[in-house]
Amino acid sequence: MTYLSRIRINPLRAQSRLLLASPRAMHGAVMGGIPGAAGSERVLWRLDADNPHRPHLFVLTSSKPDWTHVIEQAGWPDADGEHAAVRDYTPLLRQLAAGREFAFRLTASPVQNTQAPKTPTPAQAARLATRTDSNRERGFRLGHRTVAAQLGWFLDRTERWGFDIPASRTDPPAPGLDSPAPGLDRPNPETAPDTQAVRQDTNLLREVRITDRQRHSFTKSGKGPRVTFHSATFEGHLRITDPTAFTTRLLEGIGPSKAYGCGLLTLAPLPAQKD
Repeated sequence: MTYLSRIRINPLRAQSRLLLASPRAMHGAVMGGIPGAAGSERVLWRLDADNPHRPHLFVLTSSKPDWTHVIEQAGWPDADGEHAAVRDYTPLLRQLAAGREFAFRLTASPVQNTQAPKTPTPAQAARLATRTDSNRERGFRLGHRTVAAQLGWFLDRTERWGFDIPASRTDPPAPGLDSPAPGLDRPNPETAPDTQAVRQDTNLLREVRITDRQRHSFTKSGKGPRVTFHSATFEGHLRITDPTAFTTRLLEGIGPSKAYGCGLLTLAPLPAQKD
């Protein structure tokens, strides 16, 4: 069985401020809610803090969790209301069929692979210095930094993830919807500056926008090499094209950095449309 949890976070508590500021700390809190979770199941989570006064933590697990420790340390343990809603995910999974449409939200880490970073870090430079034609290693994973590149990464992959993004129904397009469709020219952070113009086709605008972008950088356990990645939160309207592939992405996540709050795709009914 699969469970989706939504936990209310009190942003004024000291432990909450630590969790809200550190994906590494939040990962530890999430894993602490699942008995025997280490290496035993895929856990996806996402922090929705677009309302800074009422942030929510969403977690998808394959076993039933217990969020008592999070509520006691970072929530409102003595207040009224539902502090942690834990719902069976099965009813939603049964609704998935080709052609079904939903509103969605996804925080992901858009990346690309390259053999030669334009501005390598010291660690990357050291790897490049030891590389020869006979010992070529896998490429370097680099985060997309621009809105255009991040939207392009998302739109180029929706087909393999089992859904598509309908064309925009707004005229003119709403802010954030003027994204290039798959196949159009987009700036590459390794070969072009972030300000490079992107060719647009107004007939191919899609119902998706980026609502938040972040750069994260921290060390594991306060020591060792730094973990750095870029995240983007996508919101919009999707249509299921391949229920099997789509279910896999719902349960296993999308993109890298899943341990640090990326990859969880959540669905909601579309707003009722007026005639």
